[in-house]
Amino acid sequence: MKQALLLASSSPFRRAILEKLGLPFQWAAPDIDESALDGETAEQLVIRLAKQKALALADAWPDTLIIGSDQTGVLNGTFLGKPHTEERARQQLKAASGNTVTFYTGLAVYCSRRRQFWQCCETFDVTFRTLSAAEIAGYVAKEQPLHCAGSFKAEGLGISLFEKLQGRDPNTLVGLPLIALGEFLRDAGINPLTD
Repeated sequence: MKQALLLASSSPFRRAILEKLGLPFQWAAPDIDESALDGETAEQLVIRLAKQKALALADAWPDTLIIGSDQTGVLNGTFLGKPHTEERARQQLKAASGNTVTFYTGLAVYCSRRRQFWQCCETFDVTFRTLSAAEIAGYVAKEQPLHCAGSFKAEGLGISLFEKLQGRDPNTLVGLPLIALGEFLRDAGINPLTD
């Protein structure tokens, strides 16, 4: 019997990405502290949080493959997390204007049956156009990207902020790297092409 799939996220964007695989899944929101630890790199942060999200739901979801994911952007050594306010979103976009931000997305798949992890960190570079204050204010007002790392929604109007995108998997930028996830699922015995 194939294991059930659970997405450890409340993000509608991650749910929409996972739906692309055509596999049945459920989702639940884990309750964890997403603060960075002192001295933690972006890669260490997103992998740790992806694993914590999956583990936070493991006891309640036995015999399940639990998918955890987390993301942060890095600009000149500074983490760009979720802005939560319009002012902070405008500040993040002003800082990103004319620069390249590297997004780190941690992915962890936990098999609660075998107590086994698959994990990785995928990166994706976003080069922003030089943005005017009016463009930044207009974008934030229209799309309200307050719960998105880096203050934009690449799958929506946010695409107009960019000059160039570069990475292995465009889904990584939205928060769930499907190429890597497909590899992990096949290792766990689930193939989206045949199941």
